[in-house]
Amino acid sequence: MGSVPSVSFEFFPPRTEEGVVKLRKTVQILSEFSPEFFSVTFGAGGSTKEKTSDTVLDIKSSGQKAVPHISCISSSKKEIKDLLDHYKANNINHLIALRGDNPSGAIGNGDFKYANELISYIREETENQFHIQVAAYPEYHPEASSAQDDLNNFKRKIDAGANSAITQFFFNIDAYFKFLEECQKKSISVPIIPGIMPIYNIKQLSRFASKCGAEIPRWLRLKLESYGDDDIKSLRDYGIEIITELCETLIQYGVPGIHFYTLNESKIVSKIIRNITP
Repeated sequence: MGSVPSVSFEFFPPRTEEGVVKLRKTVQILSEFSPEFFSVTFGAGGSTKEKTSDTVLDIKSSGQKAVPHISCISSSKKEIKDLLDHYKANNINHLIALRGDNPSGAIGNGDFKYANELISYIREETENQFHIQVAAYPEYHPEASSAQDDLNNFKRKIDAGANSAITQFFFNIDAYFKFLEECQKKSISVPIIPGIMPIYNIKQLSRFASKCGAEIPRWLRLKLESYGDDDIKSLRDYGIEIITELCETLIQYGVPGIHFYTLNESKIVSKIIRNITP
């Protein structure tokens, strides 16, 4: 097995004081694994913009590297500029730049329609002050008109100045490696880090997969459904086993890192990382 690559973790901004306290504890626990960074999501239509910033600064104050998501779907250039200035003033030098989702699901009113436009604007305003990561979709974005169109869109983001990418979660490992092959054919050479979703429950997982275009293979879906709603521990234990195997295979092939979608939880992710650590 190859050496374990760097890990990173994604959080969403807590909505309550109780959630803030819980997340601080989660950060403390996951800090044990010396993560490259903790990222913080940005709500639909910018609905959690202030909470994203507050969470990022809170994580940074604990001595960890914090990376804000920044999305442009309903934002003006001035709003994005203010946000960039705010992060620069707080010595944040790494962003995850996304188009983002509109609350209604439609393209919003703003100065940007696509992530590549946001990335171009960040580069115009700040040159190379930020390391910019973007999203990649090994099983293709659900709104893409074709696989080729989605790949072209990804290349536009890289050409606009993105430094690296994190994939949407996947269970079909062939999809990830095939995506890397397709990127090489288009001379895309930035690191593409696999995003990994721990399995908490089947309903939640199905909802996330449907939204982002990730496939839950039939064998896995049927196995998870067989546990029912009353056997969450057995389902999660099985999920840990499956995700451990997925990570071990990725490590074997020398991936540049692993990014965990934690849902602000530490227990399952910690078990997976301990399983893959020699």
